Amino acid sequence: MAADGPNLVASVQRAFRLMEAVGAHEGGAPAQQLAQEAGLPLTTTYHLLRTLTHDGYLRRLEDDGYVLGDRLDTLHSGGREQEQLSYVRPALTSLRDDLSAAAYLTFYEDGEIQVAEIVDSPLAPRVDTWVGFEDAGHATALGKCLLRELGDEARNDYLSRHPLADLTPRTITARSEFMRGLDTSPRPPVVTDMEEYSLGTYCVAVPVFRGQTPGSLGVSLRVDRLSHINQVRDRLIPAAKRVTRGLSLTI
Repeated sequence: MAADGPNLVASVQRAFRLMEAVGAHEGGAPAQQLAQEAGLPLTTTYHLLRTLTHDGYLRRLEDDGYVLGDRLDTLHSGGREQEQLSYVRPALTSLRDDLSAAAYLTFYEDGEIQVAEIVDSPLAPRVDTWVGFEDAGHATALGKCLLRELGDEARNDYLSRHPLADLTPRTITARSEFMRGLDTSPRPPVVTDMEEYSLGTYCVAVPVFRGQTPGSLGVSLRVDRLSHINQVRDRLIPAAKRVTRGLSLTI
């Protein structure tokens, strides 16, 4: 006969109770005190402390007290990013459905182009990322859009670490030509790549911002839909404004 209620994992519950006890002491607390506060046997407490410390969720101090570890910062930042994306994902979904095109959101973080979200579907498949976007900034509309927003120092740093690799016959590999394309004045509202990353695909992107962090919002389409580029531009620009506004709500 099945027991009433959910099947709970007691060891997980004990670990969380112990972490809650640790979190209540900013300056750390010893194992005996933590065991008492968490309502756990001392032997169990020592086993949990050793495991959680090994995995980075707790940190042992020189006086044998325990505090929360750096691993929790990673979990917190990941949860924060998920919260931010929840505000803007509807805009990406609407863009995908309106244009029948996969939608992408990227940011420039820690010196690299990071893909934060891709919203696609069987009817709007994503481009085959055979080379990661972080290494193909020169060949994608998303990357070029980001690089265009960077200052000279940050842009030169990125290009010094990421050569202009020849990904397709259309990829721009001459740095002087590439820089001229970025520095076009006045700046067009959208940035494109025409089969520079993947043959048979063109992409369009516009800038977005998360506070001071530059990003780009874009879509990818088959080249046989090139005649739709004006429609794409007209949908991307207001969508980017909504995304930037949505991101600002979470800062």
